[in-house]
Amino acid sequence: VQLVESGGGSVQPGGSLRLSCAASGSIVETNVMDWYRQALGKERELVATITSGGSTNYADSIKGRFTISRDNARNTVYLVMNNLRPEDTAVYYCYGRIRTSGSWSDYWGQGTQVTVSS
Repeated sequence: VQLVESGGGSVQPGGSLRLSCAASGSIVETNVMDWYRQALGKERELVATITSGGSTNYADSIKGRFTISRDNARNTVYLVMNNLRPEDTAVYYCYGRIRTSGSWSDYWGQGTQVTVSS
């Protein structure tokens, strides 16, 4: 199983980006999918989570600005980021709890850089 993120880049404060994370491989079922981020010199933090049923939860720092969604048929999770701030600068990682023919396991993407700067 591979998780591949895309959509990162550089934007000015107040700008928007849309991240995508596509899971591929011998996937039987996907449970929760999350977005994490890690800024330089800081620990990785949970940004947003979405269950297979579509229930969502967000970190307080991004509530009202970011929206997580998923396409279960395509095993893809999205993160729309609006009104970006310099403090949102980080490497963004997607995570998935995925069942293959064997058992449930945790999978991570390689990360995509988001830079917010004027």
